[in-house]
Amino acid sequence: MDSRYDPPSIEAKWQNRWQDDRLFNVVEKPDQEKYYLLEMFPYPSGKIHMGHVRNYTIGDVVARYKRMRGFNVLHPMGWDAFGMPAENAAIANDTHPAKWTYENIDAMRIQLKRLGFSYDWDRELATCRPEYYRWEQWLFLKMVERGMAYRKESYVNWCEPCQTVLANEQVEAGLCWRCGKPVRQKKLWQWFFKITDFAEDLLVHCDLLPGWPDKVTTMQRNWIGKSVGAEIRFPVAESEAVISVFTTRQDTVFGATFMCLAPEHPLVPQLSAGTDQEASVAAFVERISLQDRSTKAIENYEKEGVFTGAYCINPMNGRRMPIYTANFALMEYGTGAVMSVPAHDQRDLDFARKYGLPVIVVVSPHDEELEGDTMNAAYTGDGTMVNSGDFNGLGNREAMEAIAAFMDKNGIGKKTISFRLRDWGISRQRYWGAPIPMIHCDNCGIVPVPEADLPIVLPEDANLLDGGRSPLPVLAAFCKARCPGCGREDARRETDTMDTFVESSWYFQRYCSPRCDTAMFDTRAVDYWMPVDQYIGGVEHAILHLLYSRYFTRVLESLGLVKFKEPFTRLLTQGMVCKETTACAEHGFLFPEQVAEDGDGRRTCLKCGQPVAIGRVEKMSKSKKNVIDPNILLDEYGADTTRLFCLFAAPPERDLEWSEQGVEGSFRFLQRVWRLAERWLPLLDDGAPDPGDLQDLNEPFQELYRKTHATIKRVTQDIEDRFHFNTVISAVMELVNAMQAIDESDSDGKGNRTMRFSLETTLLLLSPIVPHFCDELWEALGHADSILLCRWPHFDEAATIKNEVEMVVQVNGKLRSRFSADLDTDENTLKQRALADERIVRFVDGKPIKKVIIIKNKLVNIVI
Repeated sequence: MDSRYDPPSIEAKWQNRWQDDRLFNVVEKPDQEKYYLLEMFPYPSGKIHMGHVRNYTIGDVVARYKRMRGFNVLHPMGWDAFGMPAENAAIANDTHPAKWTYENIDAMRIQLKRLGFSYDWDRELATCRPEYYRWEQWLFLKMVERGMAYRKESYVNWCEPCQTVLANEQVEAGLCWRCGKPVRQKKLWQWFFKITDFAEDLLVHCDLLPGWPDKVTTMQRNWIGKSVGAEIRFPVAESEAVISVFTTRQDTVFGATFMCLAPEHPLVPQLSAGTDQEASVAAFVERISLQDRSTKAIENYEKEGVFTGAYCINPMNGRRMPIYTANFALMEYGTGAVMSVPAHDQRDLDFARKYGLPVIVVVSPHDEELEGDTMNAAYTGDGTMVNSGDFNGLGNREAMEAIAAFMDKNGIGKKTISFRLRDWGISRQRYWGAPIPMIHCDNCGIVPVPEADLPIVLPEDANLLDGGRSPLPVLAAFCKARCPGCGREDARRETDTMDTFVESSWYFQRYCSPRCDTAMFDTRAVDYWMPVDQYIGGVEHAILHLLYSRYFTRVLESLGLVKFKEPFTRLLTQGMVCKETTACAEHGFLFPEQVAEDGDGRRTCLKCGQPVAIGRVEKMSKSKKNVIDPNILLDEYGADTTRLFCLFAAPPERDLEWSEQGVEGSFRFLQRVWRLAERWLPLLDDGAPDPGDLQDLNEPFQELYRKTHATIKRVTQDIEDRFHFNTVISAVMELVNAMQAIDESDSDGKGNRTMRFSLETTLLLLSPIVPHFCDELWEALGHADSILLCRWPHFDEAATIKNEVEMVVQVNGKLRSRFSADLDTDENTLKQRALADERIVRFVDGKPIKKVIIIKNKLVNIVI
């Protein structure tokens, strides 16, 4: 073997050999247990970042480990290639989204291969390819047939200058991220998926995902947001209209003194039409439409509203209630109408005080009498019903059931359940996405594209219009279509494209048979591989991507295409990669390569020479410039060192703090193992040690043999139970230290076989983590095949047990000495040895001994 560890040549050599031998390419094998390992696929930005490296390294270790445990492992990779990021980047770089995307895919593929990940590249897919999105168009048609997809008017974030809908993430302080102009709420026709049909099932199964982190299932439960309450019907005075309200506190209905409607509520313009309030209401609605209408933003707004000029009738007591439109009422929650009970809701109380509205107490605490005119804080606890007609004197919890039954009997309301979850709006007025396969005809209305005409191909030669607007609405070659129903030639294709989350909601199914051209996937392949055994990705995807994936799988199950509801058996959400920020007064945040450090640790800006301020440790981000380019690490240290550091610095679920010293330490450890192998290689005999000969081994080799088996046990358990690769690496480092402590002169034939056994075990245990390094040393040890083809080592339980233990000796509870003793030495012998110890004799110094406490195989405590 080469006396110098040279990562570039070693890594290139083994990557080429793995590829030539097709080691990672798999097919279904019914007689072999499968294991489907998947990391969330990346958006092709052009460069992998350290978050990618960490995520994919964690997955690769598990995939390699499971393969060595005898599983048939599917480990694919592809590209989440459609959507706004590509369009935005294309606009910023004055290029075309297709060109940008395909070039970035080529670049990132090279980077991932350079890291030695064990992907089956034959299964690679890109969601922007027609052979992929053809099948989600097909599924869309099936969903339309079943009523699972529909079209309706809905409010969206609309930027007029850019003529496009924006996602909430693209609205910054109420302004368009691209042009800086105000964003408003606009009503547009949109396509929706009826995810609410599965709300209850999605919620129930949150309790049936034991392999998922609790924080993720909790987030999903909260997002689905099940509320048990009542729907109450409030007739509008002098009108046929009725306002339906959902409330979880029907016990407070007698205390409702006004009604609040969301500014987007369809009744708002109707109620104010022709009244003195019409202009004020219109101005208020227009102003609110320019605000961020997210729940988080609304919590920070001052609560305000405008009287619509209309009244509704409280169906329980006949009270005439003024109807307001208020900024805190949301169409996304309940019915978009709020039954306002100021005595028992602080937000309503603040609003009532601001606009001089009455406050009526209807739930009274047992030990206090409240006055609505004077109360400063709403009472939200339990109590006794007051001012509530026939329900006075009941406990409010009891009254909830009684009032719901009364409303149901009298046709003014009913007990019901509401969900925070809303149907999934998938329409995007963007270019770079999968076309929606529908046709608009003046004669037939909206009709589906015939399945035989799929895919509806996105024209990749179309150029974006000014402001990044989609060219599809004005592109005659795309828009013009023949109506499948009546044959008219002047029909028009749908020019909205699908939300990119649609592509990522089923890609894991497609990986099972990515070249299938007769269906979404080969059902036999899906039956074999799915569900995914281990899914790995960031917690930032805990709600939308993971919830949509669960929903899509239910759609496929309801259509008879799959036999399961949950796509991911186990989920690991890895922590972020963090690094301190650096900045100077003149140039602001600096990239690490823009900072110089002298021998005394002082840092200066390479641009201006001024001192650099060290900021707090934060998630690596381009905006803070605290990023490390993985290519720099690969060039300087190689893939294996990069992989080793990512796994050793922290457990997978915890944030990883970047450390240059940690990277250097990882590199030095590999060099130590390399030198250890080089030192022992000329002495090593073939074959494994015979356990029957262990008593003939020198003591260091006996201990090495025991420690090797103990290390196999510890490493196996830490991977199987927790994926705690940091403790795995620590255990192997301890084994390497034990090997290094043995001198070659102490060895003989049996000792050499033990050293070979320990060195080979070290390589086997490290091979999922640093595969190129281990394959090179494995070859140097005389093996012809890749170490990946070897089975994971087994441990001998009996060999892990120590024959000796270290006993701690205390005097009055303070450590005073130690000695070694055979395992399970009797208490009397331990007592005599402790009392005879020279250091203990000095501390006791003839004083009377009250008692001696012995804890088996651990300590002796002498009390004087």
